[in-house]
Amino acid sequence: MSAPTRERRRTLAHTTPVLLLRAAHPRVAALTAAGMAIAAAISGRPGREVGLVLATVLVGQAVLGWHNDLVDRVRDAKRLPSGKPLADGYLDPGTAWFAWGCGVLLVVPLAVSNGVTAGCIYLVSLGIGLVGNILLRNGLFSWLTWAAAYSLYPAFLSYGGWGGQTTGNPPQVAMVVLAAALGVGVHVLCALPGLVADHENGFRHLPLRLALKIGATRLLLVALVWTALALVALLLVGNAVGLRQ
Repeated sequence: MSAPTRERRRTLAHTTPVLLLRAAHPRVAALTAAGMAIAAAISGRPGREVGLVLATVLVGQAVLGWHNDLVDRVRDAKRLPSGKPLADGYLDPGTAWFAWGCGVLLVVPLAVSNGVTAGCIYLVSLGIGLVGNILLRNGLFSWLTWAAAYSLYPAFLSYGGWGGQTTGNPPQVAMVVLAAALGVGVHVLCALPGLVADHENGFRHLPLRLALKIGATRLLLVALVWTALALVALLLVGNAVGLRQ
């Protein structure tokens, strides 16, 4: 590879849009948004509503990702390179806060466009996630905000409509419980890459406690099985009783 090519790639990687994309936790955002869009499609929602769900959740996840890295930037900077643009000094916090504010201003009308009730439910879920970036995350009850946020996803879908209408019915209780279980599994999977740093910082959240007892490798397997079973159960229960009551 020539020197000019390497320089172009290095420069592209450090442009503000790319840095913002990296700080938004794009893999988690894309997987969550795609999963919700697929769930909306399976539940029989028309194409335009599936696209709206995808856009809403994608922006909401970016808001969560930026907020997470902003909150953690001082702690992450203790282990350089951290691989995070904010902690490594490549992305200015003011720029990230501006993007976060724009994301919030965008996600509110997107959410309400799914229906007033559905939109409010999604915004509450998003708010729980933001609170989870600050509170409970370092202790035994770190899983609680993840479970609570995910438990509202079925209601977001079951009440979903188009153009701000209030439509739909409450979700099946079993779907809510299984979505909460899925949230716990996702929490563990997301925490695994940072276990060493969290341990050095004195954190004692649920994934770290479990990893200290059974080992990180076994915890990964358990979390994968747990998450897969939750997903399969959601599909089976949704097929058997539907999403709505």
